[in-house]
Amino acid sequence: MKKVLITLFALGSLIGIAVLINYLYIGKVLDEHNGVQVHYNGWNIAKSHGKHYHADGYYFGHKWQCVEFVKRYYYLHLNHSFPDGWGHAKDFFDIELEHGTFNKRRGLYQYTNGGKELPKPDDLLVYNKGKYGHVAIITEVGDDYVEIIQQNVFLKTRKRLMLRDSNVDRGVNAPVGWLRLVNSR
Repeated sequence: MKKVLITLFALGSLIGIAVLINYLYIGKVLDEHNGVQVHYNGWNIAKSHGKHYHADGYYFGHKWQCVEFVKRYYYLHLNHSFPDGWGHAKDFFDIELEHGTFNKRRGLYQYTNGGKELPKPDDLLVYNKGKYGHVAIITEVGDDYVEIIQQNVFLKTRKRLMLRDSNVDRGVNAPVGWLRLVNSR
């Protein structure tokens, strides 16, 4: 019985230390792209750490969520303010719009995954699955892959996705499409 209690105490202590370390690292910089930092959100990806605004009052979103990163990236690196910056990640892509048309709510052109337009660096990649969806920034496009940078995916800031024809990462978890600034590369 004594060994069981000691084991349980040790296990509880380790869990407590892990929770404390997780808490202390929230907001820490994990990565960056074009001078825009990716921050750690913790184990609970649904957790918000307050609202984040630029010094001029522009609203980036809830701290360390995926939407906050892409809005901050577009604002700081591409000098783009979203006309309508509200909504969850999956709301950034309007499924009612045709491939290659202008998404007025976001001020960006919209391309459907699998259409005739290949993604480009700085495009905003949108997933519409799940309750909130997910958004990421495309950093690199190769012959058979797309690399993204993302925030609020536990310690996985970069990811390479398969690219075949104009389909990015086919299957159940494929993104719905991407958004592009008019004057981007």
